[in-house]
Amino acid sequence: MILRLALLLAVSLLTACTSLPPAPMAERDTLGDFVLEGRFALRVSMPGQAAQNSGGRLTWTHQKTGDRVLLASPLGYGLAEIETTPEISRLRTADGRTRESSDPDTLIEDVTGQRLPISRLPTWLLGRSGGAAQITRDPLGRPVRLIEDGWQVDYSFEDEHPGALPARLTLSRPGEIELRLRIEAWKDGQ
Repeated sequence: MILRLALLLAVSLLTACTSLPPAPMAERDTLGDFVLEGRFALRVSMPGQAAQNSGGRLTWTHQKTGDRVLLASPLGYGLAEIETTPEISRLRTADGRTRESSDPDTLIEDVTGQRLPISRLPTWLLGRSGGAAQITRDPLGRPVRLIEDGWQVDYSFEDEHPGALPARLTLSRPGEIELRLRIEAWKDGQ
């Protein structure tokens, strides 16, 4: 019995030694397609109303051909799925309803009453801009703050590497909307 356990342990250790290390993650400046998993907290403040809060988990797959975002409650129950392509944006809710629009930002505004810059988020997540953003960088060259069209994105990193991907983001339109993302995992989507 002891011999069998020892052999099993030895085989396990040898297997572990021969397995390949995980492929290195692309750096922020070179990352194109990606998958991220994390948590979100959203706070919306409407004039004359109490602030509304929601939160949960998300899995976001970004590819050149479009995006797919799965939203779930903090306990993991599916809430909604958002899919965007160059032709159409679609939102499916847990109760089976589907809404469509040719523009993702318009779709979200129709559903929530708030215009969120969904189409810009993939570039903003990586500290890039498709327009005339002001980007403040830290001494390592990483984005600390991005300001564009009334939106502000603040970045936080857990890795001291200059090409590190952000671990936390706060996207806000001061006094109106605040979206906080805690990114638990980045994966290269290629």
